[in-house]
Amino acid sequence: MNASPLLRQDLGGGNRSHHARGKLSVNRGLPRKRSDLAPRLSLSGQLRAEARWGIVLALPAMVGFIVWVAGPIVASLVFSFSTWNAGGRFRFVGLENYLRMARTDKLFWKSLLVTTYYSLTSIPLTLLFAFAIAVLLNRKVIGISLFRTLLYLPSVAPSVAVAMLWLWLFNPDFGLLNYLLQLVGLPKLLWIHDEVQVIPSFILMNIWRMGGPMVIFLAALQGIPASLYEAAELDGGGWWSKLRYITLPLSTPAFFFNAVMGIISSFQVFNEAYIMTDGGPNNGSLFLVYYVYLNAFRYGRMGYASTLAWALFVVILLLTLFMFRISRNWVYYEAKGR
Repeated sequence: MNASPLLRQDLGGGNRSHHARGKLSVNRGLPRKRSDLAPRLSLSGQLRAEARWGIVLALPAMVGFIVWVAGPIVASLVFSFSTWNAGGRFRFVGLENYLRMARTDKLFWKSLLVTTYYSLTSIPLTLLFAFAIAVLLNRKVIGISLFRTLLYLPSVAPSVAVAMLWLWLFNPDFGLLNYLLQLVGLPKLLWIHDEVQVIPSFILMNIWRMGGPMVIFLAALQGIPASLYEAAELDGGGWWSKLRYITLPLSTPAFFFNAVMGIISSFQVFNEAYIMTDGGPNNGSLFLVYYVYLNAFRYGRMGYASTLAWALFVVILLLTLFMFRISRNWVYYEAKGR
Protein backbone atom coordinates (compact mmCIF):
# COMPACT_ATOMS: atom_id res chain seq x y z
CA MET A 1 0.00 0.00 0.00
CA ASN A 2 1.46 3.36 -1.05
CA ALA A 3 1.60 6.15 1.49
CA SER A 4 0.20 9.53 0.70
CA PRO A 5 2.58 12.36 -0.21
CA LEU A 6 1.82 14.15 3.08
CA LEU A 7 2.59 11.04 5.11
CA ARG A 8 5.81 10.47 3.19
CA GLN A 9 6.83 14.07 3.88
CA ASP A 10 6.16 13.65 7.60
CA LEU A 11 8.09 10.43 7.72
CA GLY A 12 10.95 12.00 5.82
CA GLY A 13 11.00 15.01 8.13
CA GLY A 14 10.93 12.75 11.14
CA ASN A 15 13.85 10.74 9.82
CA ARG A 16 15.81 13.87 9.07
CA SER A 17 15.17 15.31 12.55
CA HIS A 18 16.14 12.01 14.15
CA HIS A 19 19.28 11.94 12.04
CA ALA A 20 20.12 15.51 13.05
CA ARG A 21 19.64 14.73 16.75
CA GLY A 22 21.85 11.70 16.43
CA LYS A 23 24.51 13.72 14.70
CA LEU A 24 24.31 16.37 17.41
CA SER A 25 24.64 13.82 20.16
CA VAL A 26 27.61 12.26 18.41
CA ASN A 27 29.28 15.65 17.97
CA ARG A 28 28.99 16.33 21.68
CA GLY A 29 31.57 13.68 22.41
CA LEU A 30 33.98 14.86 19.73
CA PRO A 31 36.57 17.65 20.30
CA ARG A 32 35.59 21.06 19.11
CA LYS A 33 36.97 22.54 15.96
CA ARG A 34 40.18 24.56 16.16
CA SER A 35 38.27 27.70 15.21
CA ASP A 36 36.07 27.30 18.33
CA LEU A 37 39.08 27.04 20.69
CA ALA A 38 41.08 29.86 19.13
CA PRO A 39 39.56 32.72 21.21
CA ARG A 40 40.11 30.83 24.46
CA LEU A 41 43.70 29.93 23.55
CA SER A 42 44.47 33.49 22.47
CA LEU A 43 43.04 34.86 25.72
CA SER A 44 45.08 32.40 27.76
CA GLY A 45 48.21 33.34 25.84
CA GLN A 46 47.52 37.02 26.44
CA LEU A 47 47.19 36.43 30.18
CA ARG A 48 50.48 34.52 30.23
CA ALA A 49 52.18 37.33 28.33
CA GLU A 50 50.84 39.91 30.79
CA ALA A 51 52.02 37.77 33.71
CA ARG A 52 55.51 37.51 32.20
CA TRP A 53 55.71 41.27 31.65
CA GLY A 54 54.44 41.87 35.17
CA ILE A 55 57.22 39.71 36.59
CA VAL A 56 59.83 41.41 34.40
CA LEU A 57 58.73 44.89 35.46
CA ALA A 58 58.52 43.95 39.15
CA LEU A 59 61.83 42.09 39.11
CA PRO A 60 64.06 45.13 39.90
CA ALA A 61 61.99 45.95 42.98
CA MET A 62 61.95 42.30 44.05
CA VAL A 63 65.71 41.95 43.61
CA GLY A 64 66.29 45.22 45.45
CA PHE A 65 64.12 44.05 48.34
CA ILE A 66 65.92 40.72 48.59
CA VAL A 67 69.41 42.21 48.32
CA TRP A 68 68.98 45.38 50.40
CA VAL A 69 66.22 44.49 52.88
CA ALA A 70 65.57 40.78 53.34
CA GLY A 71 69.22 39.82 52.91
CA PRO A 72 70.60 42.16 55.58
CA ILE A 73 67.80 41.17 57.98
CA VAL A 74 68.70 37.49 57.69
CA ALA A 75 72.42 38.30 57.83
CA SER A 76 72.01 40.36 61.01
CA LEU A 77 70.14 37.49 62.64
CA VAL A 78 73.02 35.16 61.80
CA PHE A 79 75.60 37.70 62.95
CA SER A 80 73.82 38.11 66.29
CA PHE A 81 74.94 34.58 67.21
CA SER A 82 78.59 35.31 66.42
CA THR A 83 81.51 37.49 67.44
CA TRP A 84 82.14 38.63 63.87
CA ASN A 85 83.92 41.93 63.52
CA ALA A 86 84.18 43.96 60.33
CA GLY A 87 86.89 42.24 58.29
CA GLY A 88 87.56 39.65 61.00
CA ARG A 89 86.93 35.93 61.37
CA PHE A 90 83.39 34.67 61.84
CA ARG A 91 82.97 32.61 65.02
CA PHE A 92 79.65 31.17 66.16
CA VAL A 93 79.00 31.68 69.90
CA GLY A 94 75.33 30.76 70.26
CA LEU A 95 73.45 32.79 72.84
CA GLU A 96 76.56 34.33 74.38
CA ASN A 97 75.85 37.81 72.98
CA TYR A 98 72.28 37.77 74.27
CA LEU A 99 73.38 36.60 77.72
CA ARG A 100 76.06 39.27 77.84
CA MET A 101 73.56 41.94 76.83
CA ALA A 102 71.07 40.91 79.51
CA ARG A 103 73.49 40.22 82.37
CA THR A 104 76.64 42.33 82.16
CA ASP A 105 76.16 45.17 79.66
CA LYS A 106 75.20 48.16 81.80
CA LEU A 107 75.27 50.52 78.83
CA PHE A 108 72.55 48.50 77.14
CA TRP A 109 70.23 48.96 80.11
CA LYS A 110 71.25 52.62 80.34
CA SER A 111 70.38 53.18 76.66
CA LEU A 112 67.09 51.29 77.06
CA LEU A 113 66.22 53.42 80.10
CA VAL A 114 67.07 56.66 78.27
CA THR A 115 65.03 55.65 75.22
CA THR A 116 62.07 54.56 77.34
CA TYR A 117 62.13 57.80 79.33
CA TYR A 118 62.19 59.82 76.13
CA SER A 119 59.39 57.75 74.59
CA LEU A 120 57.05 57.80 77.60
CA THR A 121 57.43 61.57 77.98
CA SER A 122 57.66 62.69 74.38
CA ILE A 123 54.71 60.79 72.90
CA PRO A 124 51.94 62.03 75.26
CA LEU A 125 53.14 65.63 75.15
CA THR A 126 53.50 65.62 71.36
CA LEU A 127 50.04 64.11 70.88
CA LEU A 128 48.51 66.60 73.30
CA PHE A 129 50.02 69.64 71.59
CA ALA A 130 49.35 68.27 68.09
CA PHE A 131 45.69 67.64 68.90
CA ALA A 132 45.26 71.08 70.48
CA ILE A 133 46.80 72.79 67.46
CA ALA A 134 44.66 70.67 65.10
CA VAL A 135 41.51 71.78 66.94
CA LEU A 136 42.53 75.41 66.51
CA LEU A 137 43.34 74.89 62.83
CA ASN A 138 40.01 73.19 62.18
CA ARG A 139 38.28 76.52 61.71
CA LYS A 140 37.16 78.47 58.69
CA VAL A 141 38.99 81.75 59.10
CA ILE A 142 40.99 83.91 56.75
CA GLY A 143 44.57 82.73 56.29
CA ILE A 144 44.08 79.35 57.97
CA SER A 145 45.89 77.57 55.10
CA LEU A 146 48.98 79.70 55.73
CA PHE A 147 49.04 78.77 59.42
CA ARG A 148 48.60 75.10 58.58
CA THR A 149 51.54 75.25 56.19
CA LEU A 150 53.81 77.08 58.61
CA LEU A 151 53.10 74.65 61.43
CA TYR A 152 53.64 71.63 59.18
CA LEU A 153 56.95 72.78 57.65
CA PRO A 154 59.22 71.75 60.58
CA SER A 155 58.17 68.10 60.19
CA VAL A 156 59.46 67.96 56.60
CA ALA A 157 62.68 69.87 57.22
CA PRO A 158 65.88 67.76 56.94
CA SER A 159 66.77 66.30 60.31
CA VAL A 160 70.42 67.31 60.04
CA ALA A 161 69.46 70.93 59.34
CA VAL A 162 67.03 70.83 62.26
CA ALA A 163 69.77 69.51 64.55
CA MET A 164 72.16 72.30 63.52
CA LEU A 165 69.43 74.89 64.08
CA TRP A 166 68.66 73.63 67.58
CA LEU A 167 72.37 73.46 68.42
CA TRP A 168 72.38 77.23 68.13
CA LEU A 169 69.07 77.59 70.01
CA PHE A 170 70.39 75.43 72.87
CA ASN A 171 73.75 77.18 73.14
CA PRO A 172 74.20 78.19 76.81
CA ASP A 173 76.14 81.37 76.01
CA PHE A 174 74.54 82.99 72.95
CA GLY A 175 71.57 80.76 72.16
CA LEU A 176 68.17 82.28 71.43
CA LEU A 177 66.37 80.32 74.16
CA ASN A 178 68.61 81.58 76.95
CA TYR A 179 68.32 85.09 75.54
CA LEU A 180 64.52 84.85 75.81
CA LEU A 181 64.82 83.50 79.36
CA GLN A 182 66.94 86.46 80.36
CA LEU A 183 64.40 88.87 78.89
CA VAL A 184 61.75 87.59 81.30
CA GLY A 185 64.17 87.50 84.25
CA LEU A 186 64.79 83.74 84.37
CA PRO A 187 68.23 82.13 84.74
CA LYS A 188 70.05 80.50 81.87
CA LEU A 189 69.85 76.75 81.29
CA LEU A 190 72.49 74.34 80.05
CA TRP A 191 69.99 72.49 77.86
CA ILE A 192 71.70 69.62 75.99
CA HIS A 193 74.94 70.20 77.91
CA ASP A 194 73.44 68.92 81.16
CA GLU A 195 72.70 65.26 81.92
CA VAL A 196 69.32 66.05 83.48
CA GLN A 197 68.18 68.61 80.91
CA VAL A 198 69.26 66.86 77.72
CA ILE A 199 66.21 64.57 77.30
CA PRO A 200 63.70 67.37 78.06
CA SER A 201 65.54 69.44 75.43
CA PHE A 202 65.07 66.69 72.85
CA ILE A 203 61.42 66.41 73.84
CA LEU A 204 61.03 70.13 73.14
CA MET A 205 62.53 69.56 69.70
CA ASN A 206 60.13 66.72 69.03
CA ILE A 207 57.11 68.82 70.02
CA TRP A 208 58.29 71.52 67.62
CA ARG A 209 58.22 68.91 64.81
CA MET A 210 54.65 67.78 65.48
CA GLY A 211 53.44 68.51 61.94
CA GLY A 212 52.85 64.87 61.04
CA PRO A 213 50.54 63.99 63.96
CA MET A 214 48.88 67.39 63.63
CA VAL A 215 47.85 66.68 60.02
CA ILE A 216 46.48 63.26 61.00
CA PHE A 217 44.41 64.83 63.77
CA LEU A 218 43.21 67.57 61.44
CA ALA A 219 42.04 64.98 58.91
CA ALA A 220 40.20 63.09 61.65
CA LEU A 221 38.50 66.26 62.88
CA GLN A 222 37.37 67.22 59.39
CA GLY A 223 35.86 63.77 58.97
CA ILE A 224 33.46 64.23 61.90
CA PRO A 225 29.93 64.99 60.59
CA ALA A 226 28.73 68.49 61.41
CA SER A 227 25.27 67.08 62.13
CA LEU A 228 26.58 65.57 65.36
CA TYR A 229 27.63 68.98 66.66
CA GLU A 230 24.31 70.46 65.57
CA ALA A 231 22.43 67.75 67.45
CA ALA A 232 24.53 68.41 70.54
CA GLU A 233 23.76 72.13 70.35
CA LEU A 234 20.03 71.39 70.11
CA ASP A 235 20.36 69.32 73.29
CA GLY A 236 22.06 72.23 75.04
CA GLY A 237 25.59 70.86 74.93
CA GLY A 238 28.49 73.28 75.28
CA TRP A 239 32.00 73.13 73.88
CA TRP A 240 33.17 70.78 76.63
CA SER A 241 30.34 68.31 76.03
CA LYS A 242 30.99 68.34 72.28
CA LEU A 243 34.70 67.82 72.86
CA ARG A 244 34.21 65.00 75.37
CA TYR A 245 31.37 63.07 73.75
CA ILE A 246 31.91 63.75 70.04
CA THR A 247 35.38 65.04 69.15
CA LEU A 248 37.51 62.85 71.40
CA PRO A 249 35.71 59.51 70.78
CA LEU A 250 35.71 59.99 67.01
CA SER A 251 39.38 61.02 67.10
CA THR A 252 40.58 57.92 68.96
CA PRO A 253 41.63 56.10 65.74
CA ALA A 254 43.93 59.04 64.97
CA PHE A 255 45.28 58.95 68.54
CA PHE A 256 45.95 55.23 68.16
CA PHE A 257 47.74 55.63 64.83
CA ASN A 258 49.88 58.53 66.06
CA ALA A 259 50.72 56.68 69.26
CA VAL A 260 51.93 53.58 67.40
CA MET A 261 53.96 55.64 64.94
CA GLY A 262 55.32 57.69 67.84
CA ILE A 263 56.51 54.56 69.64
CA ILE A 264 58.30 53.32 66.54
CA SER A 265 59.96 56.67 65.81
CA SER A 266 60.90 57.44 69.43
CA PHE A 267 62.78 54.14 69.72
CA GLN A 268 64.75 55.00 66.59
CA VAL A 269 66.12 58.42 67.58
CA PHE A 270 69.63 58.74 66.18
CA ASN A 271 70.47 62.04 64.48
CA GLU A 272 70.00 64.15 67.59
CA ALA A 273 72.42 62.05 69.63
CA TYR A 274 74.90 61.67 66.78
CA ILE A 275 75.06 65.33 65.75
CA MET A 276 74.30 67.25 68.92
CA THR A 277 75.53 65.32 71.97
CA ASP A 278 77.47 62.19 70.91
CA GLY A 279 75.41 60.30 73.47
CA GLY A 280 76.41 62.59 76.34
CA PRO A 281 76.74 64.18 78.71
CA ASN A 282 77.59 61.17 80.86
CA ASN A 283 75.54 58.90 78.54
CA GLY A 284 72.48 61.00 79.30
CA SER A 285 71.38 60.85 75.64
CA LEU A 286 72.66 57.38 74.82
CA PHE A 287 69.67 56.21 72.80
CA LEU A 288 69.44 52.54 71.93
CA VAL A 289 69.87 53.04 68.18
CA TYR A 290 72.94 55.20 68.81
CA TYR A 291 74.38 52.47 71.03
CA VAL A 292 73.86 50.00 68.16
CA TYR A 293 75.74 52.39 65.88
CA LEU A 294 78.63 52.75 68.33
CA ASN A 295 79.12 48.99 68.60
CA ALA A 296 78.86 48.41 64.87
CA PHE A 297 80.85 51.26 63.33
CA ARG A 298 82.97 52.76 66.09
CA TYR A 299 83.99 49.60 67.95
CA GLY A 300 83.64 47.19 65.01
CA ARG A 301 81.58 44.65 66.97
CA MET A 302 79.13 43.74 64.21
CA GLY A 303 77.97 40.56 65.90
CA TYR A 304 77.08 42.25 69.17
CA ALA A 305 75.54 45.22 67.34
CA SER A 306 73.26 42.79 65.51
CA THR A 307 72.22 41.36 68.87
CA LEU A 308 71.32 44.85 70.10
CA ALA A 309 69.41 45.55 66.89
CA TRP A 310 67.29 42.43 67.32
CA ALA A 311 66.64 43.35 70.94
CA LEU A 312 65.42 46.74 69.71
CA PHE A 313 63.16 45.01 67.18
CA VAL A 314 61.64 42.81 69.88
CA VAL A 315 61.00 45.80 72.16
CA ILE A 316 59.25 47.76 69.40
CA LEU A 317 57.26 44.68 68.37
CA LEU A 318 56.06 43.98 71.91
CA LEU A 319 55.06 47.60 72.49
CA THR A 320 53.19 47.71 69.19
CA LEU A 321 51.34 44.48 69.95
CA PHE A 322 50.49 45.84 73.39
CA MET A 323 49.02 48.98 71.82
CA PHE A 324 46.90 46.90 69.45
CA ARG A 325 45.73 44.76 72.35
CA ILE A 326 44.58 47.63 74.55
CA SER A 327 43.12 49.55 71.59
CA ARG A 328 40.00 47.37 71.84
CA ASN A 329 39.11 49.14 75.07
CA TRP A 330 39.42 52.77 74.01
CA VAL A 331 39.51 53.13 70.21
CA TYR A 332 36.10 53.82 68.65
CA TYR A 333 35.48 52.81 65.05
CA GLU A 334 32.27 54.25 63.67
CA ALA A 335 31.82 51.46 61.12
CA LYS A 336 31.96 48.81 63.85
CA GLY A 337 30.00 50.85 66.37
CA ARG A 338 32.66 50.55 69.04
